[in-house]
Amino acid sequence: MAGILAWFWNERFWLPHNVTWADLQSTEEAAFPQAEDLYLAFPLAFCIFMIRLLFERFIAKPCALGLKVQANGPQKAQPNAILEKVFTAITKHPDEKRLEGLSKQLDWDVRSIQRWFRQRRNQEKPSTLTKFCESMWRFTFYLYIFTYGVRFLKKTPWLWNTRQCWNGYPYQPLMPDLHYYYIVELSFYWSLMFSQFIDIKRKDFGIMFTHHIVTVTLITFSYVTNLTRVGTLTLCLHDAADVVLEAAKMANYCKCQKLSDLLFLTFAIVFIVSRLGIYPLWILNTTLFELYEALGNFPALWVFNVLLVILQILHCFWSYLIIKAAYKAISKGKVAKDDRSDIESSSDEEETVPRSKTPHSTVTTNGTGGANGTNGYLSGGTCSEEH
Repeated sequence: MAGILAWFWNERFWLPHNVTWADLQSTEEAAFPQAEDLYLAFPLAFCIFMIRLLFERFIAKPCALGLKVQANGPQKAQPNAILEKVFTAITKHPDEKRLEGLSKQLDWDVRSIQRWFRQRRNQEKPSTLTKFCESMWRFTFYLYIFTYGVRFLKKTPWLWNTRQCWNGYPYQPLMPDLHYYYIVELSFYWSLMFSQFIDIKRKDFGIMFTHHIVTVTLITFSYVTNLTRVGTLTLCLHDAADVVLEAAKMANYCKCQKLSDLLFLTFAIVFIVSRLGIYPLWILNTTLFELYEALGNFPALWVFNVLLVILQILHCFWSYLIIKAAYKAISKGKVAKDDRSDIESSSDEEETVPRSKTPHSTVTTNGTGGANGTNGYLSGGTCSEEH
């Protein structure tokens, strides 16, 4: 085990030439980042998660009810043992062949079975109230930590001149405010890493999971190697857009459409400017070029830059989604809701009684006979889903 640890903490990988771990041991005169400091993030992550539960229960929920946010979840599918067994044990999205088989077995038409599966899938999705509480918690945390970061950074020289990030590196003492900022951010992202498995599931779950892994790795890596100055710039830059995003989502859940539209467009501008403009020109420029000029090359530096570039790739992916949503907003006259967690809908959602497959029932329900009636019905459902 000692050999493995010695290999892992090899100074020639982690530190510039002629620098050893002994040189970075904390003394009475100066404190330096220590790897064991990061253990504090785990109990703090648990505390943050518990604070979140209390916040959502006793602050966010009363606020949501006061703003008349919808508390009821989606319409429930009527009980059916056969369909429930297929849903839980086989598939939540039956193909056409399985639908036909269930249709014959239950004497329901295919559309009624499709509607049942749609309603059953929606049952597992959270109510608007739950989503509002989650967004309010994130908005509150991001606003607090972003404000703290701005207040801290405006007193530092490296905010105004990124070359100051490398002045005296790696012998840069760890300031108490910087230590607090780092540990709280790391604890929050650790809490997200664990809570995302019980949080609202969205379509970009895999991308967000990758983002959290990269973020936690970057924070940990930069702390251990004392790259904390540029780390604080990166953290504060990323928190700016998140504040506006969560505010836009809360406005959307409150059905304040105009405010939601304004906040979303503001978020789009802040996100694209900060992530595709300031981030590469400010952060990547100093880590790829200014750091190399000041210190030369060592392996940990390239690992750090690879992680920063992965983050930039994720920025490009999300910017594409945001631009696409903004284009739809402009073309349709309003901003679409967050489609990563949409409730599936259809124009037939109000109908809950399954229809028989007899021609008489089909004519009565559709108002027209044959395939044309079916196509018109499904077209209407598709339009509703797109809206």
